[in-house]
Amino acid sequence: MLLALCIGPMAAGIIAYCIGRRNKTVRDYFADIVTVLETVLIIYLSIRSLKGGELSFTAPYLCGLGLSLKLDGFRMIYGLVAALMWTCTVIFSREYMAHYPRTNRYYMFFLATMGATVGVFLSADLFTTFLFFEIMSFTSYTWVAHDETRESLRAAETYLAVAVIGGMVMLLGLFFLYNITGTLVIDDIYDAVSMAVKRDPLIKSRVYTVSALMLTGFAAKAGMFPLHIWLPKAHPVAPAPASALLSGILTKSGIFGVLIISTDILRYDKNWGFMILVFGVITMFGGALLGIFSINLKRTLACSSMSQIGFILVGIGMQGLLAAENGLAVRGTILHMVNHSIIKLVLFMCAGVVYMNLHELNLNKIRGYGRSKYFLMICFLAGGLSISGIPGFSGYLSKTLLHESIVEYMEVSGAMRGTYKFIEYVFLLTGGMTLAYMLKLFVAVFIESGDGSLSHVRRSPEEIYMAEDVDDGSDRYGRYLGTASRMAILIPTIMLLILGFMPYKVSDRIAALAFPFMHGQEHAGTIAYFSPANLKGSVISVALGIIIYLVVVRKLLMREEEGKRVYIDAWPKWLDIENIIYRPLLQHIIPFILAFVLRILDRMADHVISLIHRTLLREVEPRRPLLYGNAFTHVAGVAANRLSAILNRTIRRKNPKYVNYEEKLAFSFDEALKTVRLTSRSVSFGLMMFSIGCIFTLVYLIIVLLLHVK
Repeated sequence: MLLALCIGPMAAGIIAYCIGRRNKTVRDYFADIVTVLETVLIIYLSIRSLKGGELSFTAPYLCGLGLSLKLDGFRMIYGLVAALMWTCTVIFSREYMAHYPRTNRYYMFFLATMGATVGVFLSADLFTTFLFFEIMSFTSYTWVAHDETRESLRAAETYLAVAVIGGMVMLLGLFFLYNITGTLVIDDIYDAVSMAVKRDPLIKSRVYTVSALMLTGFAAKAGMFPLHIWLPKAHPVAPAPASALLSGILTKSGIFGVLIISTDILRYDKNWGFMILVFGVITMFGGALLGIFSINLKRTLACSSMSQIGFILVGIGMQGLLAAENGLAVRGTILHMVNHSIIKLVLFMCAGVVYMNLHELNLNKIRGYGRSKYFLMICFLAGGLSISGIPGFSGYLSKTLLHESIVEYMEVSGAMRGTYKFIEYVFLLTGGMTLAYMLKLFVAVFIESGDGSLSHVRRSPEEIYMAEDVDDGSDRYGRYLGTASRMAILIPTIMLLILGFMPYKVSDRIAALAFPFMHGQEHAGTIAYFSPANLKGSVISVALGIIIYLVVVRKLLMREEEGKRVYIDAWPKWLDIENIIYRPLLQHIIPFILAFVLRILDRMADHVISLIHRTLLREVEPRRPLLYGNAFTHVAGVAANRLSAILNRTIRRKNPKYVNYEEKLAFSFDEALKTVRLTSRSVSFGLMMFSIGCIFTLVYLIIVLLLHVK
């Protein structure tokens, strides 16, 4: 059944494509049924797992190294989160994608990505993780490229490049890890690494290298700085249901890998934990900063995703630093993962409603659209307050836990206390920045008045877009959103409220399921979420957020144009890591260096071949045979001839002698050789006859001796 959870949706995607060629309505309902069945099956298996322990599946020889799946606490949580997100987005897609082209392709890869993503979260070994991870990357690429515009294709190119390069680097890390440990089974890796390091302490440096390679692949998908470049570009161009999944669940597949590295391969490693913490702080603050400057609705939410991934990475880093006392960090990490997934599901679908009706995302052009649309307003507000960490909402719980884990470690950090105090300040400031950009979005869409400039976007009478002008937010026929889509947005919104208002009965129990996977230690006692000490951090963030909104957003990032205040895109166009570093590096610098090196090697090869040809492989002239004699008589004769020539020119000048000593020596040598041969033959004959005589004499003596004895 576990394999069916992964393979089933992939096969269903192909069936949906075939059905869609004949009847798109049937295809839409078929996709709904597939996601509902997937949800029901995961719920059923989760109940079985809770009653009787973990469920597992192993196919030893499948795909070479075999596939291994497992359903335990953490995997159960994210299997259910994935099923919830796909069910809601597939229902919302029916209305959102109604007038999109290429919907058959969309649904096929929509379902295929579902199976691959579930496969990642259920994987019990890293080979299975890698296999489904790469399938997920390729199938989700089509979401980003769906519109096939120049902007979407460029964003898809970036997304695919990051995914492929990250995947190949991760695969290299898996090769090295298998070489060190002899296993890729997640539950066995910690013991295998520990034994390898115990046998040879120098292997620890190799383990760090392996972990860094694997982190590159997983962090690229998660959106960790500096591999976040695809996030702000892919979300605005992808369809809104796909954006919700990219942000809410696919980024968590990267976090899943980071957790394996941090809690299994390098469990309780303070050096690694501090590095993840630093990257988390940079990602957290950088995403919030980009969100403050963005004036595109979906791009702002994408930057927010980057920032919230930073919060989660902070929790993972604190787990390594706190080691055996990591209860707060573990609880905060898993809860913020779940909160962020559901929050982004709500917010991106709300953004999809705006785009579905206006075909525009620029805040200046969608201002006031949500006025009097109370359902949309309440859902967006619930998501915004949750992600901003407002007390009473789900995001407050997880951010409070993460903040308290920093404070807890700061008390025992000794000389590093100042560093962690600074990290705490950045954490609180980033929380305020989150409130500021979410307040900017809410005010622009639901409070401010529009100018009615987008009323021309309605394409056909049958499309259920806005009935009249958009400036006053009126919707006299109530048809800006269908009933099914309302339910798809309402269900996760209610879940956010339940998570926030019932921390002990719901949130804490969810967190407890993840403790075995993250090897966390339960925090002693009950956590007082709403104590003055914990509320203090939230109050500071809220105060900072209001100040940032009023001073930075309203004063510095808005200006007067034609008698009205407009949002300005103040972020420098040139300040883009992709265009400054990655594209020049991959398209120009690396090819130039490789071409230069290969050109040198080519020239070196030419010279080496030429040298070999002139030395080892040169053509050797055949040696001419001597006219007479041998080498000895030739050398001696030539020397004698030259000596004779010298004597003829000096001492024997009056009576020179002209003799060819080479020929004479050769003749003498031949004669001597013949004599030696004749002599040796004679001696040999004499010796032979002597031996024969000795034999006869010996025989005679033996006979006489025998006769005498008788």
